[in-house]
This record gives sequence, C-alpha cells and structure tokens, in this order.
Amino acid sequence: MRKSITVAGIAAACALAGGALYGTGTAGADVPTARTTAEPYNIGKLVGDIKSYYGATQDADGTWRADPHSAYAADLARIQTRAEKDIAKAAERARHHHTRPAVVFDIDDTLLLSLDYEVRTNYVYNGATWAAYVAGANRPAVFGTPALVKYARSKGVEVFYNSGLTEAQRDAAVTNLEKAGIRTDFDARHMYLKNADDPPAYLRGCASPGAWTCTTVQYKAGTRKHIESLGYDIVGNFGDQQSDLDGGYADKTYKFPNPTYFVG
Repeated sequence: MRKSITVAGIAAACALAGGALYGTGTAGADVPTARTTAEPYNIGKLVGDIKSYYGATQDADGTWRADPHSAYAADLARIQTRAEKDIAKAAERARHHHTRPAVVFDIDDTLLLSLDYEVRTNYVYNGATWAAYVAGANRPAVFGTPALVKYARSKGVEVFYNSGLTEAQRDAAVTNLEKAGIRTDFDARHMYLKNADDPPAYLRGCASPGAWTCTTVQYKAGTRKHIESLGYDIVGNFGDQQSDLDGGYADKTYKFPNPTYFVG
C-alpha cells in the first residue's frame, strides 16, 4: 500500500536531517511526554530537504527534474558502482558453474523517476492522477539505470522486471522504459506486473481472480521465487522500497534512495 509523505515523511526525515526520535503522545518540543522524546521534524522543512536532496528544479516546461550533480545522484552512483562489480563477479561464477544469472528491477523510482508527480501533488498519492501520470509515459530514467541494465546484459545476465504497476499499464510502462533508454525484453516472461483479474498460479496463496490480498512482499518475493523456479539464479534485486527487497530469493539486494513515499 502506497502512503503519502504525511504518513511516511518522518521516517525520511531521519535520513535527511538527522531525525528526531518520536512517539505517539501529544507534547510540545520542550515538554515531551513519557512516550515522546522530541517533537517530530517539521514537514514543511522536510519537503525543502527532499527538494534539496534531489537538487529539484523546474525546466522550461515546468517539469520538476533531479540534478545529475545532486546528493541523490551521488548516492545512486555509489550503489550502482558496487552493483556492477557484484554483477561482474556473479557472471564469472556463473560461467564456471554453468548457472543462469539474472537481475530483477522494480520500475517506479528504481528505473523511472516520479519526482515531478510527487512535487506537483505535494507528495500525496491519488490513484486517478497517478494512473494518468503513468499513462503519459514521460518519466525520465533514474540516473545511471539504462547503463546498469545494459551492463548486466553485456555480462550475459538476464534482466527481469517485478513491478507494482498493473497489467493494464504494461504498454505505457514499456513505452516509457524505451523512451528512457532502457531496451531489453519486455514480454510477459520478463516483465511481471500485477494482474488482479487473473493472478498467476504461483500467487494463488494470496490472490485469486478478482480477489487480490497479496502484500507487496508476498507479491514480489513470490514472483522472484517463480523466476528462480525457471532455472535462474537472481544475483541482484533492485528496488527503491524495502518491500521490493524483503522476502528472499535474491543473492544480493540494492536499495535505491527514495524519501518521497513509502510502500509497505
């Protein structure tokens, strides 16, 4: 379930501003209750810190863009450099042991950046406006990811996608990924999207036609388990949410930064 900054922003503040400890009592900054150690970080300041972290500015068309020289970009580069080294080592091991290495990527804010949507909506999710935004198929690539996908493929590593987007959004997602410079196999065997109307058999423990109860972890881990059942060894799993990564079925996980929303 996706939650807006009003719910998850305090957790992000801990990373961006040193973070105050807090609880659920009612108290002022200088009169904490037994359940509150300090006043939570001010959400207006948090929004400013998030923009600063991304180096967010508007272009001539009014679209919010991240700065390639921002702290956000630097964090991505550090993670991706480590991932490339790990992929190279895993590919070499696979050649010696005759295994089939694979990497799995989430899409939203792992490959395609949604910063413009978040800033414009004041970090509050709305299903209708989000669907329209995805349908526009105009999100930029998360910095460095087209090169990372290309690198994995150059090492003989199969690329899969495991996204919370719906099956109805497949065409828009493929169009957007290709526009962003990511060009791999996007068929149903490589790109796994939510299909509540006809869920796959491997998710039937939490999903049946018309009745989807899977948590994000159940859905994503169950999909990775399915990919491994096809004979692949998932050497790297990439996501911007911890729920993209939890649940196993990956040798290594890589958490990309995203302080703008939380998916439990």
